[in-house]
Amino acid sequence: MIRLVVVLLVTALVVMFALLAATAAGLLTRLDGATYPAAIMRAATTFAAALTLAAALTGTLAQIVP
Repeated sequence: MIRLVVVLLVTALVVMFALLAATAAGLLTRLDGATYPAAIMRAATTFAAALTLAAALTGTLAQIVP
């Protein structure tokens, strides 16, 4: 039961940091003078990249840690 809670909390934390990175990327893109669709596209790309990085790290750590 404790393991499930830890997994859910870590998942929520990873999603929160991915959303924070996406928000920052979108804001910086918009401040740079890009249109709203371009800023949203950059934010979506950053969000996907952050989640992909988290999945790759999880897969690597799952092979190392028994």
